[in-house]
Amino acid sequence: MWSFNHTVSNWPTFSFIGIPGLEAAQIWISIPFCLLYVLALMGNALLLILVKTECDLHEPQFYFLAMLALTDLGLSLSTMPSVLAIFWFNVHYIGLDACLTQMFFIHTLSSVESGVLVAMAFDRLVAICAPLHYARILTHSTVACLSGAAVIRSATLVAPLPFLLRTFPFCGVNILSHSYCYYPDMLNLACGDVTFSSVYGLVFVLFTFAVDVVFILVSYMKIVATVLTLENRDRNWKSLHTCACHLCTVFVFYLPLISVAVLHHYAQNTSPVLFTSMSNAYLLVTPVLNPLVYSLKSRQIQAALRKRFGVQRIIAGE
Repeated sequence: MWSFNHTVSNWPTFSFIGIPGLEAAQIWISIPFCLLYVLALMGNALLLILVKTECDLHEPQFYFLAMLALTDLGLSLSTMPSVLAIFWFNVHYIGLDACLTQMFFIHTLSSVESGVLVAMAFDRLVAICAPLHYARILTHSTVACLSGAAVIRSATLVAPLPFLLRTFPFCGVNILSHSYCYYPDMLNLACGDVTFSSVYGLVFVLFTFAVDVVFILVSYMKIVATVLTLENRDRNWKSLHTCACHLCTVFVFYLPLISVAVLHHYAQNTSPVLFTSMSNAYLLVTPVLNPLVYSLKSRQIQAALRKRFGVQRIIAGE
């Protein structure tokens, strides 16, 4: 049985719950999680290798893809220690400093990924709406600036979160509802007035994910409007098809994010098994599916795979 500290403490120990009611089966549950982590690490590492070594992939859209793969690697490595520690070694405890560090990287990398998706939307916008100016606008320096801006914005906005949490004492049973440290989850356990911290968390979401979604939507509205003005129907289809990979990636990233946010809001009315399973899958789905999406839908990636590994074409891509 676990023993918990019910006294107020500035240096608490937090507890992960794993999957409630399935403690006896945790070693078996760890198998699919372990396989998903292996797929995520191998798939994204493979994309990085292809983009680095294949000259045909030395284009802005694939540089952004490499940035996306690097971010997914970071997300997988950020959650893997706590998730596998629960399922493999029955370790359910984490100290404040370690929890805040994990929380910082999870939120920063999630925000970076959202920013990279915006940069990829801008890439498609320029490619379709201003193709003659693509090479002049999407230069190496532009790619570096957009990628750097995504990292700086995310790190700057997330940096205050650990310091805000550190100002609070924690009391009661410090049980986290996820298998990793998540800002709203930790804030719910803090004692004292958390109004400012809650408002700042909302500001962070608005200035990252909300702004990014709006920009992506506006970009695709402009893309669709441009495509509809083209007289050649085949060219219309080909123009939209070049956006297929990016659109799939956008849905893969934002749908689990929104689902977890909704479940977190209605946690009391949600099955504990469903809530915990969704929260665990949230940060695993995107790193696993992104390499698969581009491997199945991008002709350039498929050509690079065939050239390097002799992999046969699977699906006609962009």
